[in-house]
Amino acid sequence: MQTVGCLDQATQILGDKWTPRLLRFFINNDSVRFCQLQELAGDINPRTLSARLVKLEKSGIIIKRPLLGNRCEYELTTKGRDLLPILEHMNNWSEKYA
Repeated sequence: MQTVGCLDQATQILGDKWTPRLLRFFINNDSVRFCQLQELAGDINPRTLSARLVKLEKSGIIIKRPLLGNRCEYELTTKGRDLLPILEHMNNWSEKYA
C-alpha cells in the first residue's frame, strides 16, 4: 500500500523523541542557532542535538548557514516548512486528548 510507504518516510524523520520538539522552535523563528536550540529544548545532550540536526540537514528539512567565527544558524527549507502544519496538528491533538 502506497500510504504505508509514505507514512514510514515521515516517521523516519519525525519518529524520535527530539525531532518534533526541535522543529517546533522554527514555527516562530526564521532561523535558530545551535545554542538557542539547546537552551530551548532544555535537557538535550549536545551530541544528540548535533546528531538530530545532521539528520534533518541530510533529509533536506533544514539548512545550516555559517555565521562569523565558528557559529552557525539553521533554517527550514521549503520541505521543512511543509512539516509545520503537521506539528501544529499534533500539538492541537495533544492539547485536546492528553
